[in-house]
Amino acid sequence: MKKISKNPITNQDYLIPDVLDDGASLKEFIEEHPDKPIIVVQGLGFVGSVMSLVCANAIKGDYAVIGVDLPTEESYWKIASINDGFFPVVSSDPKVKAYFEETRKKRNFYATYDNYAYQLADVIIVDINLDVQKESTQFGNLIDYEVDLSSFKSAIKAIGKNAKEKVLILVETTVPPGATKLAAEIIDKEYSKRGISSENVSIGHSYERVMPGPNYIDSIQNFFRVYAGVDDKSANEIESFLRTIIRTDEYPLTRLGNTNATEISKVLENSYRAMNISFIVEWSRFAEEAGVNLYEVINAIRMRTTHKNIMLPGIGVGGYCLTKDPLLASWARQNLINADNDMLAMSEMAVRTNDKMPLHAFEFLESFYGKEKLKGKKIQLYGVSYLAGVGDTRYTPVANFYKLLIEHESIVSLHDPYVSYWEEFNLNISQDINSFDEETNIVIFTTGHTEYKNNKNLITNLDNQEDLYIYDTIGILSEDEISFLSKKHVVKVLGRGDI
Repeated sequence: MKKISKNPITNQDYLIPDVLDDGASLKEFIEEHPDKPIIVVQGLGFVGSVMSLVCANAIKGDYAVIGVDLPTEESYWKIASINDGFFPVVSSDPKVKAYFEETRKKRNFYATYDNYAYQLADVIIVDINLDVQKESTQFGNLIDYEVDLSSFKSAIKAIGKNAKEKVLILVETTVPPGATKLAAEIIDKEYSKRGISSENVSIGHSYERVMPGPNYIDSIQNFFRVYAGVDDKSANEIESFLRTIIRTDEYPLTRLGNTNATEISKVLENSYRAMNISFIVEWSRFAEEAGVNLYEVINAIRMRTTHKNIMLPGIGVGGYCLTKDPLLASWARQNLINADNDMLAMSEMAVRTNDKMPLHAFEFLESFYGKEKLKGKKIQLYGVSYLAGVGDTRYTPVANFYKLLIEHESIVSLHDPYVSYWEEFNLNISQDINSFDEETNIVIFTTGHTEYKNNKNLITNLDNQEDLYIYDTIGILSEDEISFLSKKHVVKVLGRGDI
């Protein structure tokens, strides 16, 4: 039986081909662009797919771009979708659609799972997933974790077995410090097996700071970049390439001394943010206990320029970076850098705290609604994505919150303007914001989509219902909306003990 790859955006099923076409489609694509440098982007996820668009619409270069992913049930649909003219990422950024339409006009972006693509590449950008396997309890308590580099090594080997003698390999994936040097060793070994020298291969690391949402494209094209090479030649070539796709006149590049430094820079950056979030968790509880509005407290503190980045309360941390990057750093210290000390204890604690945030959000619900009363109650969740403005459910904190509701035998309906199918739970998601079950007992805002903010129709719809509990886990309701809805319903906000 042929394997099927399901498009989680359109619910369309794609049959995964049994055999390759031996590069025939790629050769046909290249023949249309005989004089263009070829960029191959390895990985077509939330970073690689949009990076491909930026490269295909380069500021100072005219490239032909080939996106490569695996012919698996989880990934093949992205290949088929791109070639069918449907971009595999839903975003509130209008530039994503515009850039993709431009590539369709220029016919300079093609997707494949054929490793022959690496033989054609002048530049290869590595944008694959590198996950941390967490062992956790049902309620998010992190017991242990492991970093498995096998997929990363396999991806680099595929490049080493196929790439030309002269090629630039740029690792964008967030990796444990030391991984790019490991990649260089793999490339050298694979080239030696082929009887060719790797001296003309340039290898380096320049991490992405992709922010899915309204500034998706700009977070790549109009943003500061940090980079390094395994040697000076590599660093120089990376700089030259980055200048063709990034507006370096407005956002200057920063070169660091070696790839360990750039790798540490990325995981330190995200670890700092993760710790900032975890810090506010206990203060949210304190504010709830003390009858204080933590939002107004934090906004008052933010008046000081030195404290503008203090975080607000929330349901939890999700996505691909903040949930794992501190662990990547701690693991690398123990396994790649071989330091005398072991773990980065504070960074690991931040992850452990953040993983339990959905449980705290649920316990706050229990505190004012009652644990036993949740059984059989109809609950409407607004938002399943981990981040406002994008259809990304990877490691979304809403998942554990949803599990807790189901475990307590609640009847849960789901809405998200950017997610029509929740792959992790095999659930179809409503995208009709006006669809509302009049028998709903509890409404919970779980993602800060702009579609939920200052939405008069939504507020009117809620006001027209009877006996609602409205629970805002992310501070999306304005003071006026809270005051208006509170005249008829019970309104609670995570991190606020004053209502």
